[in-house]
Amino acid sequence: MAAQAQLMGHLDRSIGTIENVFLTYGSGAVVIGLILLAIRGGNLGSWHIPPWYAYSAGLFGLVIVGCLGYATPRLGLAVTLTIAVAAQFITAAIVHQFGLLGADQQPMDLSRLGGMAVILIGVWLMVRQ
Repeated sequence: MAAQAQLMGHLDRSIGTIENVFLTYGSGAVVIGLILLAIRGGNLGSWHIPPWYAYSAGLFGLVIVGCLGYATPRLGLAVTLTIAVAAQFITAAIVHQFGLLGADQQPMDLSRLGGMAVILIGVWLMVRQ
């Protein structure tokens, strides 16, 4: 993820955020398309089995890739990834707390809250000037 964010930062500065996301996803689509051709489509025939909201993963990916590409040259790689990882941990805790998106429900407890507090302190230490 660090190498990808750094490279996307270069693209973002050179060609812009939207163009960066387009080229990043476009090149990935070409590669995975060739792999799918090589394996004769894999399991694509089962595309209708997952719940409809599972297909929003691509949209989330666009947002994540765009944010990483935009933030890395402006905030620096370490700060950007610190914020991204912290956001993922906190989002995961919320998803599990409420059993969202088909996840098993895992109620919040003091240990998890303490872990999130430590993560937020780490973010603060990374972003302070």
